[in-house]
Amino acid sequence: MKPTQCECDGYLFDFTDAINVFKFDETDASKPTFHGAPMKAVDLIAEFVDAYVFVELKDYSDQDPDAYNPSASGSTEEVEARRSSMKWLKNYLKYKYRDSLLFRQAEGKVDKPIHYVCLMTFDNALSNAFAKLLRPELPVARHRRWASGIVKSCHVINFERWKKNYPAWHVTKLIAT
Repeated sequence: MKPTQCECDGYLFDFTDAINVFKFDETDASKPTFHGAPMKAVDLIAEFVDAYVFVELKDYSDQDPDAYNPSASGSTEEVEARRSSMKWLKNYLKYKYRDSLLFRQAEGKVDKPIHYVCLMTFDNALSNAFAKLLRPELPVARHRRWASGIVKSCHVINFERWKKNYPAWHVTKLIAT
């Protein structure tokens, strides 16, 4: 496998213009990117000349994506349950990024701007809703007292938008054998 490719959760990512790509949420203790600390980690990191891209992949294609969509329910109980699910997922994505940032800071690898991309199997409307919830939790704007920002950009997109926004970065679903 080329250093620009990485297998992750049943998908092959190919960042053709990257310096390096690796699975950051490594579970194999023999691999050099294994952390072992009781913290969360994004699925993979792509390093470029001028930036890092943290990628978190969530494939809900075998589940009901509306489980996270309060507007797709009827009863008050369903709305509340879906809001709770949406809040849980938003927090999960937030802490995946924050913990990964801490890991990378400890490794001395926060020397370039970081872009966070959550690739999900939601439709555009639900992806946009998640982006609106997540961005304020990971401030893109730099505070006047900070030496650097927390994240350069934060995106929640689906596979269709991934292809449109990042045509040079290919994602292929691997066939289970």
